[in-house]
Amino acid sequence: MTVEQNVLQQHSQKHQQTLLNQLREVTGTTDVQLLQQALQVSNGDLAEAVAFLTEKNAKVPQQDETTYYQTSQVASDRYISVGSQADTNVIDLTGDDKDDLQRAIALSLEESNRAFRETGITDEEQAISRVLEASIAENKASLKRTHTEVWSDSPNPHDRKRIDTCPVGLKNVGNTCWFSAVIQSLFNLLEFQRLVLHYSPPARVHDLPRNQKEHRNLPFMQELRNLFSLMVGSKRKYVDPSRAVEILKDAFKSSESQQQDVSEFTHKLLDWLEDAFQMKAEEDREGEKPKNPMVELFYGRFLAVGVLEGKKFENTEMFGQYPLQVNGFKDLHECLEAAMIEGEIESLHSAENSARSGQEHWFTELPPVLTFELSRFEFNQALGRPEKIHNKLEFPSMLYMDRYMDRNREITRIKREEIRRLKEHLTLLQQRLERYLSYGSGPKRFPLADVLQYAMEFASSKPVCTSPVEDIDSSAPPGGTTGLQLPPPTSTAEQDSLPPLESSASGPTTAPSAAQQQRVPIHKPFTQSRLPPDLPMHPAPRHITDEELRVLEGCLHRWRSEVENDTRDLQGSINRIHRTIELMYSDKSMMQVPYRLHAVLVHEGQANAGHYWAYIYDPHQRCWMKYNDISVTKSSWEELVRDSFGGYRNASAYCLMYINDKKPFLIEEEFDKETGQILSGMDKLPPDLKQYVKEDNELFDKEMEEWDALQARKAQQEKLALATAAAAAALAASSTSTSSSSPQPMSIESSPPDNTVPQQEPEYMEQPSPTNDSKHLQEDTERAISRAAAEQEERSPEALLNAAMMTPNMQGIIMAIGKSSSVYEKNGPEAAFFKAIKLEYARLLRFAQEDTPPENDYRLQHIIVYFIQNQAPKKILERTLLTQFADRNLAFDERCKSIMNVARAKLDLIKPEEVNMDEYEMWHQAYRNFRETTIFMMSGLELFQKTNYMEALMYLIYSYQYNKELLSKGLYRGHDDELLGHYRRECLLKLNEQAAAMFESGEEPEVTTGLGIMNELVVPCIPLLLIHDTERDMLAVEDMRNRWCSYLGQEMESNLQEKLTDFLPKLLDCSTEIKSFHDPPKLPSYSTLELSERFSRVMAALGRVPTHGR
Repeated sequence: MTVEQNVLQQHSQKHQQTLLNQLREVTGTTDVQLLQQALQVSNGDLAEAVAFLTEKNAKVPQQDETTYYQTSQVASDRYISVGSQADTNVIDLTGDDKDDLQRAIALSLEESNRAFRETGITDEEQAISRVLEASIAENKASLKRTHTEVWSDSPNPHDRKRIDTCPVGLKNVGNTCWFSAVIQSLFNLLEFQRLVLHYSPPARVHDLPRNQKEHRNLPFMQELRNLFSLMVGSKRKYVDPSRAVEILKDAFKSSESQQQDVSEFTHKLLDWLEDAFQMKAEEDREGEKPKNPMVELFYGRFLAVGVLEGKKFENTEMFGQYPLQVNGFKDLHECLEAAMIEGEIESLHSAENSARSGQEHWFTELPPVLTFELSRFEFNQALGRPEKIHNKLEFPSMLYMDRYMDRNREITRIKREEIRRLKEHLTLLQQRLERYLSYGSGPKRFPLADVLQYAMEFASSKPVCTSPVEDIDSSAPPGGTTGLQLPPPTSTAEQDSLPPLESSASGPTTAPSAAQQQRVPIHKPFTQSRLPPDLPMHPAPRHITDEELRVLEGCLHRWRSEVENDTRDLQGSINRIHRTIELMYSDKSMMQVPYRLHAVLVHEGQANAGHYWAYIYDPHQRCWMKYNDISVTKSSWEELVRDSFGGYRNASAYCLMYINDKKPFLIEEEFDKETGQILSGMDKLPPDLKQYVKEDNELFDKEMEEWDALQARKAQQEKLALATAAAAAALAASSTSTSSSSPQPMSIESSPPDNTVPQQEPEYMEQPSPTNDSKHLQEDTERAISRAAAEQEERSPEALLNAAMMTPNMQGIIMAIGKSSSVYEKNGPEAAFFKAIKLEYARLLRFAQEDTPPENDYRLQHIIVYFIQNQAPKKILERTLLTQFADRNLAFDERCKSIMNVARAKLDLIKPEEVNMDEYEMWHQAYRNFRETTIFMMSGLELFQKTNYMEALMYLIYSYQYNKELLSKGLYRGHDDELLGHYRRECLLKLNEQAAAMFESGEEPEVTTGLGIMNELVVPCIPLLLIHDTERDMLAVEDMRNRWCSYLGQEMESNLQEKLTDFLPKLLDCSTEIKSFHDPPKLPSYSTLELSERFSRVMAALGRVPTHGR
């Protein structure tokens, strides 16, 4: 066969497959053989093919409507294999509108075919065009928004810098998570990566592309190379794939939008790559048949062996992604077994030529990369929309394909026959076991062993001979009214102990006349509703002899033992058969074709909306990695199983990619031919891509440099402003200080010098003052004290604390001055200053070392405590404490004023080189940030306690993020992140609950308000919960999504359904990029005392700090 014939044949096969896909979608029929028959009968005319299938389907009885909602239930008679016609959800065209529907379908197909003839673009390609155009439009619209980009997509380029050799993520540019999942899975196939990176377009194409395919595929190939090169060598944490998506969008023309299907996109992507490499292969060939690396990597062949209307046939067919039905199967092997057999195949193995039709598939050649499409969507004819199948489907990490190979056909058939026989026997055993476990003929059934045990317990029970009427008498009302005294039940042992009656009759009417005269009449309702006198209090035999009981107990005990033994034997036989079936293919000869799981593409959401991500195995680190758009994190097999198997949540695997474990070149790194070293990073790239990545990295470096320069300018401007303010304050302070106040200072950690000679070049806290100045200051102080002695006699510093509301800092300083009063009287203000500052520092040090409850945070009261806990430099502590002692508010009496003047003199002695003012300001700015974060936190918690969740959310969101930044610099720089994370999470859950309740009401204003809450508050905050990937936050997001996804199967008005369909893609989008966000709320100003007291009340009201979340 010539190359041209081969190309024509491939094109014909693709066109036929397109017609089959259209026919399957329109009619709902999945039987490939029936679809092909319809196309043959109609000579390729889709309208006639639909009419042919319509006549066939019209004869099928309509299915019960209730079965449409049982998509998650597995029944043995609902197994659907690849290519077999499903017996559920068949289109019923027997109604009066049958002709109208046929005409509509025919018109639609005619229009579709006309469009294809005119433009050469199929419906499949138009669908891809719609989603790509919508993706680009949404991305452009998001770029035009004016919004505050917060933490995830930070304007700070350092936050977007790649860490070491961490894999590079892909930015979601608008419903393109499907693109990211597929591209990452292929990129991590290192052989595929090498093919793409080292691809060079045919030489003739540099002049002018010949046709539409070349015009479309080659530019896309170049953009894919650029994208791969950035994923290899970029300095960015994630890269933007918009240009590759733009190429896809430009290839087709459409205006509608939907989210792209992973398998559909992968089909198209591989087709384009195949075409691009085919052009190159044809140019490079030299008289030989060209080899297409894409075909060799992803395409295999199978042999179709079957019988059609009694005639045997064998056909070899090529396949790429192999489709598998999920509904009705529990694991991957069951899906494959069903997909390999279509129709009735008994005649294949028998010599007689029957009229039955069916076929088997046997792989003759498996591709190195084996991809399975898991069909998890089906169209619900009753609801008129597609639905997702959430059934659990298990798949192994190592898959052995030997049983499906043509060379093992005879062995496999023998084993399948043995398995079929074992399963038949298994069914009989399970039916027998069921008769033991569900015994009885009525609606309620019980295990037979339990029934016999209950009978034994009944037979051996002794009757309780207390009349129920006596119990009623015990509760009779007071007043002398008593009930009728009835004889007890007839138990011979108890009758002997009773007083004799005058009559031996058992009925109540035979009681003695004397008793009747003494009896108080009982009201009629009681006598009519009383219980029989001989009824025992619990079930027990009335009459049974010891011999009867002995025989009965012996029989029941023997029967129960026999039943238990039979049940145990049946269960053992069933378990052995299960084990035999499991080990049927475990012999070494059937484990020669191993395929290891490389990637799992996961879908979360509903049929027409959701989010995709990928789990990809890293063979070098020997762990699973989770690729979720821009986020790339380490994962585990357990997490993969939780997200991929399905069955209990809205996430499940949609595509499985296995690689041949005997072909390590697929995932092996490339080696340098000269040095033998592994090529990594930029060394992997050809020269043109090296230059491309280098230029992009230079742009990113420039962006970081510009950011650093901008931040430096801002910091310098702030420092200048602060320096100006400090100079003005110093000028004002110097004008009020006396020229003689130059006291002798000392260090916080040293004792005051006592008649010692100062060292050379002493520090500012140890510089001596002139003696006469000190003496003059002391004389002035003594005169001031003597004048105020009378009024100060009753007003100590301790009394002043109760007279004025002062800051905690001021209170501590006054207390310290009060305790140093004796030193002041003996040695003057300078010595008293030394004593007071040492006392205050010791007190604050004690506070910093105490383990206090959350409501008593000393950092809010004292900046020195904050500095000590965060290990600020000693000079910063000293200057801050000096500034507090130099506060002019201390000038309310002479003693405090004198010590204040000493502190001011110390400040004046500080030289610029002794205290770094930049560092000093940095520490004080850090404390202001801490106070601001505290106000955010306190305000949010207050509003949360008042159930004002809408206002509380923004405070809690910003407090959590700011607190995270603080804690990144030190453990004591912020608050408990678990506490903030808990209330942030709870606030979002409360809002989600409120919004869901509003939606459930069905009232238009309520629904609009509820969806507004979700779109404006909850949805923008979800990326903040996902970006740190903590388990509690992930579970909270899952809870919120599950609540809204639970509405999918419910009946609701069309307008609600439309709004839900529009909203769910936003909720299910797992991108961690923040596209829009609210500005932080404005904060009120609080004094130190107000802030600490209010914070204490809020924290005390919480009761306790949650340590384990929800």
